[in-house]
Amino acid sequence: MAPPTPRVVVPIDVKKKPWREAPLHNRWHRTYPDSEMFFEGELLSGDGGPLDWGSLTHYLSGPVKVIDKEGIPAKPGDLLAVEICNLGPLPGDEWGYTATFDRDNGGGFLTDHFPAPTKAIWYFEGIYAYSPHIPGVRFPGLTHPGVIGTAPSHELLKIWNDREKKLVDDGHQSLKLCEVLHQRPLASLPNAKSCLLGMIKEGSSEWKKIANEAARTIPRRENGGNCDIKNLSRGSKVYLPVFVDGANLSTGDMHFSQGDGEVSLCGAIEMSGFLELKCEIIRGGMKEYLTPMGPTPLHVNPIFETGPVEPRFSEWLVFEGISVDESGHQHFLDATVAYKRAVLNAINYLSRFGYSKEQVYLLLSCCPCEGRISGIVDAPNAVATLAIPTAIFDQDVRPKSGRVPSGPRVVKRTPDVLRCTYDGDLPITMNPGGA
Repeated sequence: MAPPTPRVVVPIDVKKKPWREAPLHNRWHRTYPDSEMFFEGELLSGDGGPLDWGSLTHYLSGPVKVIDKEGIPAKPGDLLAVEICNLGPLPGDEWGYTATFDRDNGGGFLTDHFPAPTKAIWYFEGIYAYSPHIPGVRFPGLTHPGVIGTAPSHELLKIWNDREKKLVDDGHQSLKLCEVLHQRPLASLPNAKSCLLGMIKEGSSEWKKIANEAARTIPRRENGGNCDIKNLSRGSKVYLPVFVDGANLSTGDMHFSQGDGEVSLCGAIEMSGFLELKCEIIRGGMKEYLTPMGPTPLHVNPIFETGPVEPRFSEWLVFEGISVDESGHQHFLDATVAYKRAVLNAINYLSRFGYSKEQVYLLLSCCPCEGRISGIVDAPNAVATLAIPTAIFDQDVRPKSGRVPSGPRVVKRTPDVLRCTYDGDLPITMNPGGA
């Protein structure tokens, strides 16, 4: 017998405001509703509206109660195998955007260098994307959901909230690594502002209780969540731990394309889209396949199986970074500082070819570039690399003898990205060795 045709479980009207769409939610919690095993969902972009990182993101479709062929729901301790069968932009809505947030609204990986909000619009031609705001670039997208995860149990939710609150309460002085990134919020704790809880009526006693304890969807956690793994495309499988009856699977934050790290934060090509999933329940799979890395059996992480579909490139330009920051300060095996240096090196290099640094920052967040931790043992320097496929450019961006790309020989790429000014008073990091 032929497999069942996917049916739409979560329909979305992109002409409506996200908060008027009943099935959507933007918090993780154990209390929610229902559906079946093989389904299609329609999804909004990661923010779906105004760029308010402090309270809105993400808009998730679901949760879906997963049952087996006998009608028995997934149980805590099971493993949920979720296969991505098909996905893409919603028909008639074939466009997306890449952006940075204002530094006082969450910023981004390089918020101390780029504090102002910026934005680039992308249009889709089949599998390819191009932008009038970053001309001279065209690349195939590897479409994927940025967020996919199961609901936490009461115990796991408490673990999340307690550890993240302690991080915020202890403050920056408690950290030993990543000092150069302390300009960003340490965590986004539960709050009721702009909270969406699906079918639960806003303002009710149940809504108020959940809104003040439900976890924000910004970081990835034990349940999967905001994984932002670009290779989770067609044919991929995600093995998610189950913490509540039915698993309560949710997904969203559709990306047409993304670079490793999604460095500008709102940095993939965010879009509305559809997603077809097939689920299988592996009974007792958590204990069988996942080893807790923490004090309880709940401290586990998902397993991801990448699919067979991805863009093919043969030539790459690779930029290296080490754990020495812009002031020349030595950090000990800090991969975050090393990756920041690799990204900054790539931005400054490509800006020699007629692009503004803001254009390159957004491009490296959404093009199919590859990030690696290339060395993590040779004290004191961790080494990170960022590889950029040269074929995405309409010019040769490799170094050449006697042809330094500077001065009038470079054609200025216009127009630039859409941008605002930064009106805050937080200090800005300048690169002493560059412009």
